[in-house]
Amino acid sequence: QTKTGIALLYDEVSDNAFDIRLKLTKVVLTIQKQDVVCVSGSDHSANHRTVTLRRQPVGGLGLSIKGGAEHKVPVVISKIFKDQAAEQTGMLFIGDAIIQVNGINVESATHEEVVHLLRNAGDEVTITVQYLREAPSFLKLPLGSPGPSSDHSSGTSSPLFDSGLHLNGNSTNTAPSSPSSPIANEPKYEKRWLDTLSVPLSMARISRYKTGTDKLRSNAFEVLALDGVSTGILQFYTAQESADWLRAMSTNISDLTLQNMKMANKCCSPSDQIIHMGWVNERLEGTDSSQLYKFKFLALKGSSFYIFSTPPVSTLDWVRAEKIYNLCEVLFKIHKLWLADDCWLQANLYLGIHQDFDLEDQRPYCFSVMVGHGKSHYFNVELGSELAVWEKSFQRAIFLEVQRTGSKTYMCSWQGDTLCFTVDFALGFTCFDSKTKNVLWRFKFSQLKGSSDDGKTRVKLLFQNLDTKQIETKELEFQDLTAVLHCIHSFIAAKVASVDPVFIDSQSIARKYMYSN
Repeated sequence: QTKTGIALLYDEVSDNAFDIRLKLTKVVLTIQKQDVVCVSGSDHSANHRTVTLRRQPVGGLGLSIKGGAEHKVPVVISKIFKDQAAEQTGMLFIGDAIIQVNGINVESATHEEVVHLLRNAGDEVTITVQYLREAPSFLKLPLGSPGPSSDHSSGTSSPLFDSGLHLNGNSTNTAPSSPSSPIANEPKYEKRWLDTLSVPLSMARISRYKTGTDKLRSNAFEVLALDGVSTGILQFYTAQESADWLRAMSTNISDLTLQNMKMANKCCSPSDQIIHMGWVNERLEGTDSSQLYKFKFLALKGSSFYIFSTPPVSTLDWVRAEKIYNLCEVLFKIHKLWLADDCWLQANLYLGIHQDFDLEDQRPYCFSVMVGHGKSHYFNVELGSELAVWEKSFQRAIFLEVQRTGSKTYMCSWQGDTLCFTVDFALGFTCFDSKTKNVLWRFKFSQLKGSSDDGKTRVKLLFQNLDTKQIETKELEFQDLTAVLHCIHSFIAAKVASVDPVFIDSQSIARKYMYSN
C-alpha cells in the first residue's frame, strides 16, 4: 500500500519552501520534484529548451509570468492559456524559468525588464527556458498540467503579481499569423514528478524539533535514515496532514523494527531475546545549564537495558553500547503526557523512591530510566503511542528477567558484620551471614509494610511479624542502595503481575491516555 501527497520542502538557509510530492511505501520514503522530460524525439539539451512563439492577434503569446531578480528568483511562466500560442508549442510548462528572449540573457533581469522585452519582441519571439525544479512556494505556482483550471497550489494568491502576455504587444503585422505548433520530428516534452531522494525506513528516525532544542516545528518534521541521510524539513499545509504523515511513517518504521527484531531473535537464545528497541531523544545538560537533546537508540534484550548512539546491526554491535544496565536494577518512570485539554499529566510509577527532576522542558511524551547510584537517563519520544509501547515493554522485560533470574543477592553490612541480602521471587526477603551462611531473618513480600532510606547507603525495612502482628525494623547498609531498592521494586511488581495481571495493566498511565484519545 502506497501513500502519496503534496508537501513542501523547507530550506532553513534561504527560508524558502518548494513543492514536492511524497511517496511512502512500507520500506521507503521517496521525495519527488517536478521536472520537464523529453518523452520522444531527439533531445539536444536535456536542461534547456528553445521555443519560437508566433504572437496571435487574439491572446498574444498566451502566457503569464511571475518573479524577477528583485525577488531573488528567475522570471517564470506562471500561467499557460488553453489553445493559445504557448500551449500549442507543447514545449512550455508552468514553472519554466525564462533564460533568454531572442538571444538576450534575462537570468538576472527584473520582472519589468522581461515584460518589456517580451512585449516588444515582434511577431516571432524565441525564448529559451529551463524548468525551475525548486520554485519557492511564495510564487504560488499551480502543480498540475497547463491551464489556469489546474491550480492546485494552496493558500492565498502570491505576493508577486502575474504579468499577462496574452495581449497583442507591439505587432507590426496585422495579418493573422499561423499558430505555433510542434513539428513532427521535434522532441515532445511532458511535466512529470521525478524521484530525487529515497530514504530507507529501516531503523530511520523522525524529529519534529529544531536540532538540539525544545522548539517544535509547526506542521513539519524531518526523517533521517540509518546512514544519516535526511529528507530535509517536510512541511505540510495543515496540522491534520502533518499528523497523518507522521503517524503513517512512524507505523512503517515500527513495523520494520519489529521485523528486524524477529530476524535478530532467531539467532538469540530464548533467555536473550530482544523485547523492544527504537529511537528516542536523550536530554543532556549543557555546560551552561542549557538543555540539549541527542538521538539515542534503546534496546531491551535478555537481562539488559542498552543505550546506543547508533543501532546495533550485527551481533558484534551489542558489546559497543554506550551503557548497559541490568533490567532488575532499573526503574521506568513516565513524566509527562500531552493531553487533549493541553494539560500536563505527571505520573509517579514507583514506590517510595523520590528523585527531583527539573521538568521545565517543553517536550511531551517524556520518561526516565533510573539506574544505580542515584543516576538516571531522561528521554523523550515523538508520539504518545511510542510512550505506551516503551512503558509496556519495560514492564514485560523486567518481569521476564525477574522470573528468569529467580533471585538476586547483594552484599551488605550492619554494625560491622558482613551480611548477604537476597530477594527471591518465591521466598521473599532473606538475610544471612556471609561467612557462616546462617539465616538471620526471612520475610515474605506481603510482610513488607514500608521502608525509608537516607538517600545514600542506609535503608530501614519495616516488616510485620505474622504471629505477633508487630512491626520489626531491619536496618542494612549497601554500596549501591539505589540498585537494591530498584530490584526490590522489580520483584514485588513482578510478583503482583503474576498474581493479578489486570491490576498491573490498570496502572498503565500511557495506555490510559491512548485509550482516552
